Amino acid sequence: MTEFEYTGEALPAGERIDKALCALHPDLSRSAVQHLMEAGRVTVNGLVPPKNYKLRAGDRVILTIPDPVLPEALPEAIPLDIVYEDEDLLVVNKPKQMVVHPAPGNPAGTLVNALLFHCGSSLSGINGVLRPGIVHRIDKDTSGLLIVAKNDFAHQQLASQIKAHSFGRKYQAVVYGTLRQDTGTIDAPIGRHPTDRKKMTVTEKNSRPARTHYRVLGRYQGFTHVELTLETGRTHQIRVHMASIGHPVAGDPVYGPKKVITSLQGQCLHAFYISFVHPRTKETLTFSVPLPSYFTDFLSSLSS
Repeated sequence: MTEFEYTGEALPAGERIDKALCALHPDLSRSAVQHLMEAGRVTVNGLVPPKNYKLRAGDRVILTIPDPVLPEALPEAIPLDIVYEDEDLLVVNKPKQMVVHPAPGNPAGTLVNALLFHCGSSLSGINGVLRPGIVHRIDKDTSGLLIVAKNDFAHQQLASQIKAHSFGRKYQAVVYGTLRQDTGTIDAPIGRHPTDRKKMTVTEKNSRPARTHYRVLGRYQGFTHVELTLETGRTHQIRVHMASIGHPVAGDPVYGPKKVITSLQGQCLHAFYISFVHPRTKETLTFSVPLPSYFTDFLSSLSS
């Protein structure tokens, strides 16, 4: 469920509320907005307005969009690159273009479908039938390491480490432009984009703290190869942070230039390192994987 709040210039006085919300959410039809109003998911100054309500100066509108209802995920015999596995958890090296869990437009072929086939019923149930075992996620076009919990005990322990920022995660990326400093920290809060609900942005409004540390590994003509360490784990954090300083991730179709690098088929971003305390043994486990071929091929093309 996602909540949007609007005041001021976003709400033109005298315009019908359903028309104004359609302008703010192009993916919603006018009838869809009206159905949300009928369900009480639109309020004006705390009250549910009539369909023909016309906005007034000073109005505060809240729109709540419910999460889509999807069927239970089904097992699929999809190969997995398992780096580590025991009775409590798995560490999986997710390939590029694999979605982590079912969602609209991606009902099958996901990491969850593969995990259900591999693990059967041995996955934590905390995140429900669509995200069994999923403690954290990475984007479809980001490759690399993920931890999967096989039971609720492991899930709770791992989630607590993420919340306490004691969960080590390092990425490598190629970004546009030349970073002048060899190291740096981006400390900027991230929240939902005010007009595009599929995007995140650096903002002070309805946001959460976010910190990303970077270290330059190599410089090329028009690009920089960097290592990035997450201190927090916000949605699209690296992609948003690097774009906010003028160095979006190469190939990023959302936060990068409109002219994408088609050979990359998405952002050049790889989660190569992960470190955490095992929920049961309390041993610190550390794993790393090499850069995938799409990444090394791109670096080679920049060197030639």
